[in-house]
Amino acid sequence: MSVFTPVTPEQLSAWLVHYSLGALTSLKGILVGVENTNYIVSTTRGRYVLTLFEKLSAGELPFFLDLMAHLARHGIPCPAPLADNHGRFLGELNGKPASIVSFLPGAHITQVHAGHCATLGKLLANLHMAAASYGAKMPNPRGRGWWNAVLPEILPYLNADTSALLCEEVSFQSAQECEHLPCGVIHADVFRDNVLWDDDRLGGIVDFYFACNDVLLYDVAIAVNDWCVDADGTLDDDRTKALLGEYQKIRPFTGTEYNTWPAMLRAGALRFWLSRLQDLHMPRAGALIYAKDPRHFQRILELRIANQEALKLERFLIP
Repeated sequence: MSVFTPVTPEQLSAWLVHYSLGALTSLKGILVGVENTNYIVSTTRGRYVLTLFEKLSAGELPFFLDLMAHLARHGIPCPAPLADNHGRFLGELNGKPASIVSFLPGAHITQVHAGHCATLGKLLANLHMAAASYGAKMPNPRGRGWWNAVLPEILPYLNADTSALLCEEVSFQSAQECEHLPCGVIHADVFRDNVLWDDDRLGGIVDFYFACNDVLLYDVAIAVNDWCVDADGTLDDDRTKALLGEYQKIRPFTGTEYNTWPAMLRAGALRFWLSRLQDLHMPRAGALIYAKDPRHFQRILELRIANQEALKLERFLIP
């Protein structure tokens, strides 16, 4: 569980006075997440999710909250931010920016089959299409600039072989030309623990606080690297075909995207290898923080490099 900023029922009750959500009946910390403090909040009028933002500033947060409101209005099953009595999505609680959003049904899953991946492919494509009409912009805070900035901070913790692999991949990705790829607002964190299911029915997609403007194919690669892999990081053909096939029915891939797909899978693995290395070796203070194993994405990256010729996009799509 990640609770960086504890909140008592008394503190939250005083904060909820500024909302028309009823009286607090229970408050429970959410057992996943490494970036923010999250609670399930129950009141006399319903269930909600409270988030206290540990890294993002009050000035950065309107992009994400307004994006979720925009997507919810366009039919994407995601948390809808709830305004206070003055129409504001963002407040402050215990010295941290805070918001409260609608509660979505379901739970995340670990055992994934092709049907889940097909549903996810549709969801991701619809999200990309709906976000195309969202006017605000946010550069990717975990993009190439961040990769190059965090690299020298991490290298002292690694052995020679791991350091060489990391340096070579950062150099490889920095040389990739992505200017001609379709871009837009992406979720950038479409992992199993950020999608909720009620049995096999989709409940919704959550945690938009890495959303940004970047290459759409990168978002797809991040999803495939989590949803379509076996425990050792190998891509499962059936799940990969299901996700990509349903995605392309809504937003067909371009010729440039076909050519870039193997490198984009590597980019998705690199981003999360780097962030997990940073969380492991340079954790920030907080209560009960769970750092995920970075070796998982190191293995995925090594597999994507070794099997690059077998990962061409056309292999997974019906002509």
